[in-house]
Amino acid sequence: MKRGQPGSRSQPSAPPSANMKIVVGIGGVTNGGKTTLTNSLCKALPNCCVIHQDDFFKPQDQIAVGEDGFKQWDALESLDMEAMVGTVQAWLSSPQKFARAHGIRLQPSAPDTHILLLEGFLLYSYQPLLDLYSRRYFLTIPYEECKWRRSTRSYPVPDPPGLFDGHVWPMYQKYKREMEACGVEVVHLDGMRPREELFLQVLGDIQNSLLNHR
Repeated sequence: MKRGQPGSRSQPSAPPSANMKIVVGIGGVTNGGKTTLTNSLCKALPNCCVIHQDDFFKPQDQIAVGEDGFKQWDALESLDMEAMVGTVQAWLSSPQKFARAHGIRLQPSAPDTHILLLEGFLLYSYQPLLDLYSRRYFLTIPYEECKWRRSTRSYPVPDPPGLFDGHVWPMYQKYKREMEACGVEVVHLDGMRPREELFLQVLGDIQNSLLNHR
């Protein structure tokens, strides 16, 4: 198995401990609603920190041009995944210290409960991350809806003509097929459903996980 490729994993269950730590992945297709869902969850959950995968893109001059003629922004190699794993490990080592360093006020009513949300488009394609999740979610939307949403977004590096059909969508399909072929277990979420429904579903799952850990 190549380093950085997903292996067969079922949804792990974290062992009980006095310091309850839950790591939740909010992954899936570009413009599928990941950030919106993550932000809503962060506001509703106690002592919740967020790590965005987009914060780990390598500098633009380090992004290679692929055989499709485009810079490979949607390839795993465009991300510093070792740094991302290191950041997750820092949270696992001391969620209280991590929260304080990122301006998160700890709630006195839940001093031993700590939640980390990972948000990104390639959360389940890097082996060292897979065993760290308590739950994994994967948002999907149809091709036409995704293309339309993408066209309405502004990015620091604007999409060149043809990027979506020539690179973004094919890479999404590639990594999704690899994830499925390797048996990485995720909870699929339909990104066409109302945002509030998705939020309540995932929030309920996480709250149930917290209860089961007590």
